[in-house]
Amino acid sequence: MQLNLHQTHHEIGDFEAIFKYLTSTFLGGNLKGLHLFPELFLTGYPLQDLVLQKSFIDDYQAFLADLSLWSERQFKASSEKCAILVGGLSYQFDSHGFPSQIENVIYLLEPGKKIRNLYTKQLLPNYDLYEEKKYFTAGSVPSTFKFKDKVIGLLICEDMWFSHLHEIDPVEQLKDHLDGSNLKCDLVINLSASPYHLGKLESRVNRSLEISQYLKAPFAYVNRVGAEDEIVFDGRSFVVDGSAIVAMAESFKSDILSLPLPAFAPPSKEVTRKLNTTANSWGVIFSTRLTSDTTKLLPLKDFECAEVLDALILGISDYSQKNNIKKFTIALSGGMDSSLVLAILKIMKDRDLFPITIEAVFMPGFFSSSMSYDLATDLCRNIGVKLTTMPIKFIHSTIRAVYRDCFKTELANLADENIQSRMRGSLIYARSNEVGSMVLNTSNKSELAVGYSTIYGDSVGALSVLGDLYKSEVFELARFINLHYNKMIPEDIISRPPSAELRENQEDAQSLPPYDQLDPILEALLSQRFSVEDLIKKGHNKEEVIKVFQLLVRSEYKRKQFCPIIKIKAKSFGFGYRVPISKKTF
Repeated sequence: MQLNLHQTHHEIGDFEAIFKYLTSTFLGGNLKGLHLFPELFLTGYPLQDLVLQKSFIDDYQAFLADLSLWSERQFKASSEKCAILVGGLSYQFDSHGFPSQIENVIYLLEPGKKIRNLYTKQLLPNYDLYEEKKYFTAGSVPSTFKFKDKVIGLLICEDMWFSHLHEIDPVEQLKDHLDGSNLKCDLVINLSASPYHLGKLESRVNRSLEISQYLKAPFAYVNRVGAEDEIVFDGRSFVVDGSAIVAMAESFKSDILSLPLPAFAPPSKEVTRKLNTTANSWGVIFSTRLTSDTTKLLPLKDFECAEVLDALILGISDYSQKNNIKKFTIALSGGMDSSLVLAILKIMKDRDLFPITIEAVFMPGFFSSSMSYDLATDLCRNIGVKLTTMPIKFIHSTIRAVYRDCFKTELANLADENIQSRMRGSLIYARSNEVGSMVLNTSNKSELAVGYSTIYGDSVGALSVLGDLYKSEVFELARFINLHYNKMIPEDIISRPPSAELRENQEDAQSLPPYDQLDPILEALLSQRFSVEDLIKKGHNKEEVIKVFQLLVRSEYKRKQFCPIIKIKAKSFGFGYRVPISKKTF
């Protein structure tokens, strides 16, 4: 039997494009075998309140009817025995026409037959960025599907993960169903829409091998690809045969993985896996990228830097294409963060995903060094991007004078620093408005965590590129890019002490602990695995830990108003991190 894993991506709710893809792909009946599509392929994912909107529901129901008619009439022309398993929604309505029940299901399309619902997702994740219990009704029974005399076990995404959050284990249920029906399973499939984060692939593969060995059948995992606002889907669909990966699709790209159904390959005793009843996707958000003593972040490996770069580029490109953006304006300071964002944008342009134009704007103030200008100029020369200099000194002087006249006092200290950042934010958006470009935010996770950014100033931007990378990881990614992309970023940008340049001789280290000390504390706290007391017991400086914690909790109001952040970690700021602004802290 031929397996075909369709790792595809369409914009959420673009029923016309999804219908066209399905009908054109199977036109002429030249694709044989079993075809697998990701979870909720027919609608897109995540949907959130879109599933409740009347116009969406009406359009989806009409689309589903058209798809069923196509399957019943046109699809019957297929010359080979063929079946399509595809993720979608199943609605039930009350007497007023309101949705009374919504299920996340697997639909079957067979030549000459109407569309049929085969299976309902049983485990509905309700943690981090997931809130499926808010919208969906869970299934309660296992299901198999027979095709070409092969028995195929069905799972949807979370169903493959055991968790103490759930009362049932769909994998155990599937085994009991097979044993009770005296059926030998020939294949287990999982239709997924699984967002990317560092280390996710290894977890998926290991769990799939466990299930494959437990059910003594090959396991096929088909995943969504593409980006939806802050969430990136990495694809990397695969098939395992019990002992190893048989084949894997492309990463961060659309792909169709086609292969014959492999035989189950019993593993050697050395690699035999038991079904791990403690492994679960909920637990991963408490994992950390820390050394065992919590004093350092684990360094990003080369392949992880490459993954992160691909994820960020996919996040930027999909967001901009879906919102019809072809121009980008970057506020370039000559510092590390904005330089890295500009470099990533240049790499994206060179990959020729779609035609874009890039411009950089340098906005020096009274405290900007000549070195910053020189480095910004060198970077733009290296990558072939136009640099425009727009000084803020005169505007700054005027604002100081007006403030003095009105309030009979000097604009000084933090207020004076923040007004410089807000001037730059206003000017970069004036340019954005004029040319119709998108401003990318350049703040990093360390700054966002402790509030080391100015609301309505350097926090502006439509999308945050580095908001899930600590400052120390920003440097690591910059070095990786220089190693693999012809020393794109001038070395002095990487080696110079970080500074906001908002006052005389300012450096980040004057306000914050050194990043190699700050970042591990933040990672420990943000993983939700450690408390302040835990970190002090582990030997971290008490005053430093308390200061960082207080900065973290007091900065929540800034993060609440921040733009979407491209998610690359198990626990990220944004939709998956929801904490009250007003709360008691010590």
